[in-house]
Amino acid sequence: MAELNYDFYILGAIVFLAICSFLTRAGYFLFGDYLPLSEPVRRALRYAPTAALIGIVIPELMPWRAEVGPVFDLKVLAALIAVFLYWRTRSSLLVIVGGMVAYWILRALSHHVA
Repeated sequence: MAELNYDFYILGAIVFLAICSFLTRAGYFLFGDYLPLSEPVRRALRYAPTAALIGIVIPELMPWRAEVGPVFDLKVLAALIAVFLYWRTRSSLLVIVGGMVAYWILRALSHHVA
């Protein structure tokens, strides 16, 4: 019986988080006409996608290890190559393809040397 209560707890948490996610994402579309945003808030929201992307990418590029801190990884070099490619070409597709190809080559070279 204890497992059944645990399963309902997990299921309830998933449903609750799904509802919260839906309301926060769809809330502005549903009620945006009734709650106008000021211009400073609109300007600040322009940076939200960039901030979210940085929050996802940086921990992946600089993994932390206990008692050591951030550890350098080949992903950092591949990301720097991808940033350089974007800086030179302004092509999002080239960033994705070039960064992944750079990572695969660097990884193959590091396994070959080691």
